[in-house]
Amino acid sequence: MTDVDSAIATMAAECRNWGRWGPDDVLGTLNHLDVDARQRAAALVRRGASFSLSMRFEADGPQKGWRRRTNPVHTMLDTGVDAVAGHQGFPHGIGGADDVIAMPLQCATQWDGLGHIFDRGKAWNGRPAEQVVSSLGDLVTGIEHMAADVAGRGVLLDVGREFGTDGVLPDGFAIGVDHLEQVASAQGVTVGRGDIVLVRTGQLGACRSLPGWGEFAGGAAPGLSFWTAPWLHRTEIAAIATDTWGFEVRPNEFPVAFQPLHQIAIPNIGLLIGEMWDLDALAADCAADGVYEFFLVAAPLPITGAVGSPVNPLALK
Repeated sequence: MTDVDSAIATMAAECRNWGRWGPDDVLGTLNHLDVDARQRAAALVRRGASFSLSMRFEADGPQKGWRRRTNPVHTMLDTGVDAVAGHQGFPHGIGGADDVIAMPLQCATQWDGLGHIFDRGKAWNGRPAEQVVSSLGDLVTGIEHMAADVAGRGVLLDVGREFGTDGVLPDGFAIGVDHLEQVASAQGVTVGRGDIVLVRTGQLGACRSLPGWGEFAGGAAPGLSFWTAPWLHRTEIAAIATDTWGFEVRPNEFPVAFQPLHQIAIPNIGLLIGEMWDLDALAADCAADGVYEFFLVAAPLPITGAVGSPVNPLALK
């Protein structure tokens, strides 16, 4: 066993939640977000301000085709041209427009579902991966099971503002537990059971104006350190999201590795992970009023059998 294999196996055993919510569980750490937590979170809406945390789903997005991830293809099925030309066949002058979109579910702002990553052939809760996800989709933990559950207290940890230059962390910056806790302390906010934590690095905003988004999709990036896994487990958060393509620091912290924190967080902790969230406008408002907690509604689309989902998260303050 290599040093990387050993580190991952040790961390997985330390943070594993298999069986914690029973053998049939399909929600993972969303079980931490109960009715009482959601009710308390709803009381955080004081001003009525609303922030969309989604980047745009468009052809000029950041994807470059890796693992067949492309940007959305938007096509019109019916248009005003068709209506005026009389091609639609409707009576009394009514016309309309329809459209269709084709895209990978992980091409822009999204959630990684529990069937997205495996650890040594095991999916969430210790199930054999081949019995969970097949060509028919995720037959057990499809993201549709989470459609009613992702609404609760959101907490923004603006690591970019605290440790970056002009609000942006450098590529390869590994965000550790000490960074997260120092930011929470500086912002006067706590992180605990049932929270949905948003970690801002500033990278999405910095890359958006670059030609072709630069290397945002899959390139070097700031992100969470592998060694934050015990914190992710210990705090009992419900979910976590970042403004980067891959959530964890890239290049990864081991000489030969690919997304090792994903390997701990999703199949072992059962943690819902969000990526490519646009946190800049929310961060500016939080800095202005000094309030870094809010009611967050971020329901995935209930796509039966999907291992991920696009999302338009709304932060309400």
